[in-house]
Amino acid sequence: MFDVITGKARHLPSHATLPIFMSTTAQALAVTAILVLPALFVAEQIPEIPTMMAFVAPPPPPPAPPPPPMQRPPLAKPIAQAQPAPSTSNLVAPVEAPKTIEPEPEGAEYLDEGVPGGVEGGVPGGIAGGVVGGLAEPPPPPPAAPATKAPVRIGGQIQAPTLLHRVEPYYPPTAVDARLQGMVILEAIVDRDGTVAEVKVLRSANTLLDREAVLAVKQWRYSPLVLNGQRERFVLTVMLSFNLEMKS
Repeated sequence: MFDVITGKARHLPSHATLPIFMSTTAQALAVTAILVLPALFVAEQIPEIPTMMAFVAPPPPPPAPPPPPMQRPPLAKPIAQAQPAPSTSNLVAPVEAPKTIEPEPEGAEYLDEGVPGGVEGGVPGGIAGGVVGGLAEPPPPPPAAPATKAPVRIGGQIQAPTLLHRVEPYYPPTAVDARLQGMVILEAIVDRDGTVAEVKVLRSANTLLDREAVLAVKQWRYSPLVLNGQRERFVLTVMLSFNLEMKS
């Protein structure tokens, strides 16, 4: 009656609403179980990943110590041994003063006495007939031989000495028949007495002509070359010509 007076209608739940609510709730729980339970099962199967992995290696062994330095064995120190003095009853001084002084025995020898035939100022115990001051100094070595002086070359202000004896070269008939001719240039070294010591061919004309030219010049004779009051060796050039016109 009161509801009729106020004019508001009141809706009461029907009997079909409760089953629908319970069915919806059950379906939601079933879907949740289907989705959540497999996820939990999979999460349990996943292995646990460690947060940090570290590999620790053992430290390297310390370096071997250096070998100890080799020690040399200590050198044995020389031990000075006192040599006993010559046991001569005549040289030992008495410990106590003698009551009486006896004359010296005959034939007693003393080290400080001289040796018959010795020299005044000698050393006790020296060799009889020795020299005062030790051995004599050895004699000085002989003087070195003077170096060979090179011969003086003729030319310029040094003129050749006078040719005292000249021998003309022999012209062999074999060379004439073979019509061999030409000029031979020689270098001659003249000794201090004016004789020709050495001859050398500077320019050759022919072996046969060269030999005859050398033989001829070796027989020449010059006057000595005097420089600063002394005779000197000298060297000069000689030219010899072999010409067939001279034989015609």
